[in-house]
Amino acid sequence: MKVILLQDVKSLGKKDQIVDVSDGYARNCVLPKKLGVEATPKNLNELKLKKAHEDKVAAEVLAEAQALAKQLEEESITLSMKVGEGGRTFGSISSKEIAEAMKAQLGHDIDKKKIVMKDAIKSIGTHSIDIKLHTKVVAKFTVKVVEAK
Repeated sequence: MKVILLQDVKSLGKKDQIVDVSDGYARNCVLPKKLGVEATPKNLNELKLKKAHEDKVAAEVLAEAQALAKQLEEESITLSMKVGEGGRTFGSISSKEIAEAMKAQLGHDIDKKKIVMKDAIKSIGTHSIDIKLHTKVVAKFTVKVVEAK
C-alpha cells in the first residue's frame, strides 16, 4: 500500500514523502497513529498543490530577501565611539548595537543573529559587514564609525 507521510517517521521516511508499506503495517500502525494517509488520487493532488504553494512562497521570500539585500548594500549607518589619546578606542561595537542603529536610522528591523561579524568593531573608520538575510542571500553592509565628541 502506498502511503503519504504526514510527519517524519524514523524507519520509513520524511514528511510529504510517498512510501510503499505493507497493508497490515499501514492499517495497524501508520494510519491509526496519523503518521500518514493512503495515497489516493485526491490525497496525491492535495500533496502536489501543497508542494506548489510551498515553492511559490519560498520564491517570494527569496525575492524579498534579494530586494532587501540590494537596498541594504546602497545604505549605511553611522555610529560613534569614544576615543582616548593616541587614537585608542574604548569598548567595541557589537552586532546588537548595529541592529539597534539600523532600526533607528534606517527603519530596518534586522535580527542581530543575522549580522555576521568575525569579531566586534574596535576601530574608527568604515567597516563592511555581512548580513545573512536568507540561506542564499548575503548582503554587504557599510558601518561608519566616528569619534564621539
